[in-house]
Amino acid sequence: MPKHKLQRFAENLTFPNLFQVSYDYLRQEGFEWRGRWSEYFGNDNPIVLELGCGKGDYTVALAQRNANKNYIGVDIKGARLWRGAKTSNEEQMHNVAFIRTRIEMIDMMFAADEVSEIWVTFPDPQPKKPNKRLTSERFLSLYKRIARPSTTLHLKTDSQELYEYTLNEVIPAGGYSVDFATDNLYGAQSTTAPVSADIDDALSVQTFYESGYLKEGKPITYIRFKI
Repeated sequence: MPKHKLQRFAENLTFPNLFQVSYDYLRQEGFEWRGRWSEYFGNDNPIVLELGCGKGDYTVALAQRNANKNYIGVDIKGARLWRGAKTSNEEQMHNVAFIRTRIEMIDMMFAADEVSEIWVTFPDPQPKKPNKRLTSERFLSLYKRIARPSTTLHLKTDSQELYEYTLNEVIPAGGYSVDFATDNLYGAQSTTAPVSADIDDALSVQTFYESGYLKEGKPITYIRFKI
């Protein structure tokens, strides 16, 4: 294993806002903040998740923009989470946390009605395994266990296939309500709502991977819908 990864794993253990809990421990003991996130943050502000957050670009940037919300990034890759955890600790951001776990275990980290908003940013499109897509009904059913009524889910991706799958298959089948959808976010061409719709957070923050896709000339797609 590269030395820099070992160093990051070691530093991760020192971050008070990064939680790493094994599956066996969760099954036996449960997660201490499940159902008590308002106590952790010390307020009743809405909780926003970034699932598959990678380096935590959205988690950190949105938390900087919106002090009246609490943001939690979730990913299984510890070396990537290190960046967001380190930045948020260095900047003493009190509305940011990170969890290292698999998305399949998300309902073990949050109780019913604890989450108000979800961002899924540039996930693996899983072209051969639709059931593993983070916007498949399999995962949406998990999110609904922890979400408040009319929770908003944002999907931002360079994958046209994942965009069309979510918009044309998952959303109609589940009867979900679309607020906004576009197959070219920075071209501002909406297929379902006026361009004036509030998409500031989607436009204002670019992830590490997104910047690379834009340099390659790939259009970025975006959907916002209620689950």
